[in-house]
Amino acid sequence: MTGTESAEVVVIGGGVIGTSAAFHLAEAGVRVLLLERGELAGGSTSKAAGGVRAQFSDPVNIALGQRSLDAFARFAERPGAEIDLKRHGYLFLLDNAGDVAAFERNVAVQNEMGVPSRMLGVAEAKELSPFVAADGLLAAAYSPADGHCTPEAVVHGYAAGARQHGAVIRRYCAVTGIEASGGEITAVRTEAGDVRTDTVICAAGAWSAAVGEMAGVELPVRPLRRQVLVSEPIPDLPPRLAFTIDFGTSFYFHDEGAGLLMGMSDPDEEFGFRTERDDAWLGRFGAVVARRAPRLAEVGIAHGWAGLYEMTPDHNAVVGEAAGASRFLYATGFSGHGFLQGPAIGEVLRDLVLGHTPVVDVSALDVRRFAADQARPELNCV
Repeated sequence: MTGTESAEVVVIGGGVIGTSAAFHLAEAGVRVLLLERGELAGGSTSKAAGGVRAQFSDPVNIALGQRSLDAFARFAERPGAEIDLKRHGYLFLLDNAGDVAAFERNVAVQNEMGVPSRMLGVAEAKELSPFVAADGLLAAAYSPADGHCTPEAVVHGYAAGARQHGAVIRRYCAVTGIEASGGEITAVRTEAGDVRTDTVICAAGAWSAAVGEMAGVELPVRPLRRQVLVSEPIPDLPPRLAFTIDFGTSFYFHDEGAGLLMGMSDPDEEFGFRTERDDAWLGRFGAVVARRAPRLAEVGIAHGWAGLYEMTPDHNAVVGEAAGASRFLYATGFSGHGFLQGPAIGEVLRDLVLGHTPVVDVSALDVRRFAADQARPELNCV
């Protein structure tokens, strides 16, 4: 940048949330500048497993998932990009009676909202995911409308669409501060100069707490490392393998090229920004794989990576507009389901900026719920 630039809205963060917001705002005629300190999709989005679903316990998340699934299905037309969407379904394996009862309640809510999810017996679950061993399983939950796609393709598709509508996207341009006067935002400071604006959207993912501090807004978001592995090619890989999740352990897998993408949470992982891989969790991971999908225990690992979940205290996102810093909007803390909600959240942010009624009512996700002791747990997280 040279001199002092200006924009109606400055979006901070070039992952799926930020690029979706930039696209939807630019499409609506808003003059947008997106700032990304590194490469687009270089943070949590590029490390995501790519799952897309509407199977949640919170009706708000169900609605966001549904709307996003519709957008993913039409992505080739709007904004216009191939994202390798595979709607082979999401299958949750359940081995605890309490979880079965909870998923039965969740499915009932999902069905009322138009999601084609259903409870399954163990035999039918094995048909959808032949690698699964039935030992200890009681039931499963499944929706054929869910699936997975390529996160980087979604981000670059939104970025290209945003540029076509006039948005400016600056990579390798870190934000260093937010200026305000009389409670009103006046500018965003960057390594390359200042940007005059009165509206900022924080879509900085795991780094959102620091951005919030710049505006005097507390965003209770902490980073938590998650590791992902990709197997060597598997000769007899089923052609329509459901995205399979062993809910009790969080072990999951789905097809990735000629092999499988696999992962699992580590209960010993501590909050922090570490993104290097290590082997400390592999013993526990291997034991779960050997029990739940023993054929996969013999599959070689081709490569893997580590990324960051952006966690909140109740494992649910914070989305809204700050009360004390005008206008500072935020969409972060998705706790593992930000990628799949990116399309709908971009629309919501557009509507909030323009003063329209949002396409999905996200008022319950306002960050002030924590101060009011109104945490809103999302129970269907992995």
